[in-house]
Amino acid sequence: MVFLSSILLCLCFISWFLIQALHRRTRVRLPPGPKPFPLIGNLFELGDKPHLSLTKLSQHYGPIMFLKLGWITTIVVSSSTMAKEILQTNDQLFCNRTIPDALRDIGDYSLPWIPVSTRWRNLRKICTSHLFNTKVLDANQENRRVKVQELIASVNDNMVKGLSVDIGKAAFKTALNLLSRTIFSVDLADDSSSSSEMTREFKKIVNGMLEEAGKPNLGDYFPVLKNIDPQGIRRRFTNYYKKMLGLIESVISQRLECRKGDDYVTSNDMLDTLINLSEEKNEEDLKNSEVVENLFVALFAAGTDTTSATLEWAMAELLHNPESLSKAQEELDQMVGKGKPIEESDIARLPYLQAIIMETFRLHPVAPLLLPRKAETDVEIGGYIVPKGAQVLVNVWAIGRDAGIWDSPNSFMPERFVGLPNQIDVMGKNFGLIPFGGGRRICPGLPLAMRMLYLMLGSLINCFDWKLEDGVVPETMNMEDKFGLTIQMAQPLKAVPYS
Repeated sequence: MVFLSSILLCLCFISWFLIQALHRRTRVRLPPGPKPFPLIGNLFELGDKPHLSLTKLSQHYGPIMFLKLGWITTIVVSSSTMAKEILQTNDQLFCNRTIPDALRDIGDYSLPWIPVSTRWRNLRKICTSHLFNTKVLDANQENRRVKVQELIASVNDNMVKGLSVDIGKAAFKTALNLLSRTIFSVDLADDSSSSSEMTREFKKIVNGMLEEAGKPNLGDYFPVLKNIDPQGIRRRFTNYYKKMLGLIESVISQRLECRKGDDYVTSNDMLDTLINLSEEKNEEDLKNSEVVENLFVALFAAGTDTTSATLEWAMAELLHNPESLSKAQEELDQMVGKGKPIEESDIARLPYLQAIIMETFRLHPVAPLLLPRKAETDVEIGGYIVPKGAQVLVNVWAIGRDAGIWDSPNSFMPERFVGLPNQIDVMGKNFGLIPFGGGRRICPGLPLAMRMLYLMLGSLINCFDWKLEDGVVPETMNMEDKFGLTIQMAQPLKAVPYS
C-alpha cells in the first residue's frame, strides 16, 4: 500500500511538473527565427558579414528575431520601433552588457562594458560634466584648429608631389592627435620619425584590439570553452590592451611628475581635469590608476578608429557621388570661402555638410550591431518574450536601410536631412538613426566626435578638389565593407588632391 502511494505521489509530481513546463512554454512566446541546428544553433546563418545576414533574416522573420548562437540565446531587433523598446522604453532592463570573452578581464574597468553601478555612474558623470560638455570642448577649440591645419598641410605636401592620400590613415593620424591634444595636450603623432613609428604602433594596437574583439569566438558561443581560450583571441586582445595601457601610463606618470614642480601651470586638458577632481573631491575611482588608465584606453580606442572610419566612408561616398561633392563645395565656398579650413563656429551655417555626415552614419554605421545588451529579466517586446539573460543585438545597419523609414534607402542622398521640420539628429532620440546607441549607454564622446568629423571633412573638401587614383572612376569604386567590431572599407580609399 505504501509502495502504491509512493508511485501515485511520483506520478502526480511528474504530471504537475509537465503541466507547469507546458504552461510556461505556452506562456513564454519567443520571437520567431530560423530553426537552430543541434549544438551549433544558428551560427552558420551569420556568415562573414553578420550585419547583412541578420538583415536578410529579419526580412523573413520580422523586426525581432530569436537565434541560438551556439548555446547563447540571442535576440536581434532590426526596426526603429523595436530599438526604441530596447534602448528607451525598457532601457533599465537592458542597460547592462553581454561581455565578449576577449574582454572579460577589463569588464570591471572599461566604461563601455562596466555594469550599471556606482562606478559606472561616477565615470559617466565625469565624462558628461567635465570632459565632453560644451564649455570644456569650447575651451579646447584651438587644439583642434591646429590639428586640422596640420592635416591640410600634410595633404598639400602630397598634392605638390603628385601623390595620393590614404584617407583612412590620414584621418586616423589626425583623430589621434585631436584626441591626444584634447586629453593630454601633446601629440601622440607628429612628423618626426619616432612619432611616425608611434602612430603606426598605435594604429596597429587599436586595429588589433578591435579585430580580436570582433572575431567570432568559440568561447562566446560555447561557455564551457571560455577557460581554455581555444582560438587564443583573449590572449591576443589582452596583449594589445596591455601595450595601450603602457603607452597611456607613461604619459600620465610624466604629467604627475611635472605637477610636482612649483612652476607648473594647469592646462585645460582632460588629464589635468581628472587629476584636479581626484585632489579636490573624494573621488575614490579617480584615485584608482586602473580606472583612469582604462577610461583613456576606451576613449582612444573608440574615438580614433570610429572617427577615421566614418570620415573615410564620407569621402568615399562623395567621390562615388560627384554631384553631392559639388553641392558641399558650393556651400563651403559661399559660407566660408574656398581654400580655407573651416572653424567650429562655421558648422551651424553648413546644413549640407551636416547632412553628409548624417547620411554617412545612416548608410555606414561603424558599429552596425552596436555593443550587445543583456536582458536582466523576462521582458515583453513587440508581443514576444525576451528571456532573462539573453544577448540583445540592435541591427542599426538594417534600420538605416529600412524602406519603411527612408526613401531609396540604399542611395546616398544627403538632401533627405536638409530642411526637415523636426530635425533628425544622432542624440539617441530618433531611433531611425542611432549610430552612437541610445538610452543611458549612449556614447559619451558623441559631442567631440561630431566636432572632429565636421572639421576634418569640411576642411578636406574645401581646401582641395579630389579624384580617384589610377584611373578609377566613381562607377567602378569598390564600396564593399568588411565586418569587425567596427565596419571598415574592404579596400582602403586612396584619392589624389588637386587645386
